[in-house]
Amino acid sequence: MKKINLITASFIALGLTACSSEQSVSTTALTQISAPGAPGVEPFWAYSGKTGIGTSYEQYKAGHYDDSAATGKVSKVWFSIAKGMITETMFGLIHQAQIKDMQFVVVGKDFTVTENDDLDVSIDYLYKDEAGRPLSLAYKVVSKDKQGRFSLEKHIFTDPNGQTLFVRSVFNTDLEGVKAYVNVNPYIDNNGLDDFAKVTDKGLVAWQDDNFLSLQASQPFKQATVGFTGISDGLKELKMSQSLGTTYQNTGEQSGNVSLLAELGDISTNTTFDLALSFGQSEAASLKEGQASLSQGYQKLLDAYNGKGDAIGWQDYLASLEPLSTLTSSTADNGKLLYTSAMVLKTQEDKTHAGALIASLSNPWGETVSAKTGSTGYKAVWVRDFYQVAMAFMAMGDTKTAKTAFEYLEKVQVTARTPGNGGDTGWFLQKTHVDGELEWVGVQLDQTAMPIMLAWKLHQADVLSDQELTQWYGKMLKPAADFLVDGGLAKILWNDTQITPPATQQERWEEQNGYSPSTTAAVVAGLVTAADIARKAGDTKNAVRYLETAKQYNSEIESTMFTTQGNLKSDNADGEYFIRIGQDKDPNSSTTLNANNGRDGFDKKQILDGGFLELVRYGVRDALAPSIVKTLPEYDDESLIDNLQVRYTFNFADGSGSFPGYRRYGNDGYGEDEVTGNNYAEGGNNTPGQRGRVWPFFTGERGHYEIAAANASNSLNAMKQNTIKNTYVKGMEAFANEGMMLPEQVWDGVGNNKAGYELGEGTNSATPLAWTHAEYIKLLRSLSDKHVWDHYPVVEDALK
Repeated sequence: MKKINLITASFIALGLTACSSEQSVSTTALTQISAPGAPGVEPFWAYSGKTGIGTSYEQYKAGHYDDSAATGKVSKVWFSIAKGMITETMFGLIHQAQIKDMQFVVVGKDFTVTENDDLDVSIDYLYKDEAGRPLSLAYKVVSKDKQGRFSLEKHIFTDPNGQTLFVRSVFNTDLEGVKAYVNVNPYIDNNGLDDFAKVTDKGLVAWQDDNFLSLQASQPFKQATVGFTGISDGLKELKMSQSLGTTYQNTGEQSGNVSLLAELGDISTNTTFDLALSFGQSEAASLKEGQASLSQGYQKLLDAYNGKGDAIGWQDYLASLEPLSTLTSSTADNGKLLYTSAMVLKTQEDKTHAGALIASLSNPWGETVSAKTGSTGYKAVWVRDFYQVAMAFMAMGDTKTAKTAFEYLEKVQVTARTPGNGGDTGWFLQKTHVDGELEWVGVQLDQTAMPIMLAWKLHQADVLSDQELTQWYGKMLKPAADFLVDGGLAKILWNDTQITPPATQQERWEEQNGYSPSTTAAVVAGLVTAADIARKAGDTKNAVRYLETAKQYNSEIESTMFTTQGNLKSDNADGEYFIRIGQDKDPNSSTTLNANNGRDGFDKKQILDGGFLELVRYGVRDALAPSIVKTLPEYDDESLIDNLQVRYTFNFADGSGSFPGYRRYGNDGYGEDEVTGNNYAEGGNNTPGQRGRVWPFFTGERGHYEIAAANASNSLNAMKQNTIKNTYVKGMEAFANEGMMLPEQVWDGVGNNKAGYELGEGTNSATPLAWTHAEYIKLLRSLSDKHVWDHYPVVEDALK
């Protein structure tokens, strides 16, 4: 256990006498040295349904982020907002959370209200254009007491030239004798149990090893205390007596789940306090960062964050995206979600490892996920999600990020240098930290194909030159294509499995092995594009091999994955449709899928998903191919029993009609428990009753299919385009929350609704999900271009 040097009484006295009488901390409370109650209550993460995320926009220097003295400091602070509160805030690498939450507390003569209590909350953007489109990820959050005693308005953004989260709080009350406090729950270095904290004459400090956090204000704190969360943190005392009778100067020799609490001062009308939550590798560095931000002041920092004047900020990034103005005409909300999505995707890139695109700046079902040890949650790299986002960057005109992201992928490909690798190479790791650290090591063949597909797209757009393409072919793409042909032994950590393509160890939902339409679509497209790249690189022999293998896999799709003896019981089931996945090559056999997420395995012929639509998207099948068309009735069938039903219809709030939403697949267990209403895995991963809900990006996938189908039938006229916009585009927009964050899952109305979700509202799974925002942007580009954005004509031509 790491120990600290206790602050002595004489040191405290020296610190207090060094302040002026106006600046001194109140001495009405009994001041103790060390807080009792270590290690505090068990730590958990924050609510995952974020209504806002943010960081500063930083420019690349030659494809990297450079914070040398010559170029200026790169801000490496990210924040999130949930239920009106500032929640997980990261510093350093994008997954390294430093706090669980930061909340304000209002104390009157006979009441104490925290932001964690039930307030009326609204969220908006501080900087918008005349059409109401956000021009930066700077937020205005208004929280109102339901009894009308006070209101609180927070302005939240980061210092683009420092390591600080800047928060302006504006209080309003007509009552007398009301005070404001601020409370921070540090989770230094991505866990909630190993922290220390203390009060200094400059502010409050928390740390673990050489990672430091400080809380400072533009006006000295009236009172300050630190303690162990839930035991000696001061909140309980405030709630009971509306005052701090005891304050503590440090948390002693034992680390734990610590808390910082400070009195800001009396409040009345438009009472304003500016705060800096700052980070550094030493106490002095952290305090210096906060002092620098506070000395610059609110307006200067906000202008720099927004990109006003000479500063380069978010509005400059948006202005660099030339297609945005054209894409806006394909939206149903005049571009509001489009502008937000563009910034949200850029925010979810690490700034130490440029191009590292994470899945979500959230920890799914966080408030029931233990924070005793570090957890990346979705703040990590999945190559499949990564591909979707990189293609969205291309669609909105950010070719620099798309190219940098592609180059990053070399870090997560399995090579002879991969730590612990005792098997074959060429495939891409299932999930990694942004620095390449291994986390999950299953083989998902779509994740091995997609880097090849992305390279082909980048070359077609002249983002990769012929020379660059040839270099990457030898270095990264050829090993990937070889693995798609030959397979091999995956032998890293727990994994010791022989892979024989096109059968995959895991499909795109990471839960089943076998023959998957969605995985096979990517594998075929990956090999066809690999053949084209090989020809350009002068490797004729392998070009032929890749194409022949792609044709072989393609010829077996229906015979392996399309059942003609389906046993779904509904009015629309004729027994002929694509199954989700099968472990054997006979789609008419009655083999049982693996049980997972608390759901028993079912006969594979009873489980549908939308994976077959990827065959159309990539050019492996025509949109009007018989096997595709025959599967649509079952996929759209809302008469199936709830457990097997995939499609659900939602109505627009304005009464203008309805739109479809889809679950991942029938019998999905990755979601809230329909019996108890508990969060996913609250009772363990295999709890019976868990139910996967509707995922909004499937509405976008279906919209893409409708574009392809209309083109195939020569019916993509203005009327059809308008129908697609007002069904699928508008439908995705309807799934966004008040902060215009798009979720992973939304409530589908089935089962115990303990959380009180409205139909179609994002659940506590993961919001914002990068894939959902990416799908929305790609759908807009597809509708604007009148053809599917991530379609591969070379695949279509090669398979004719």
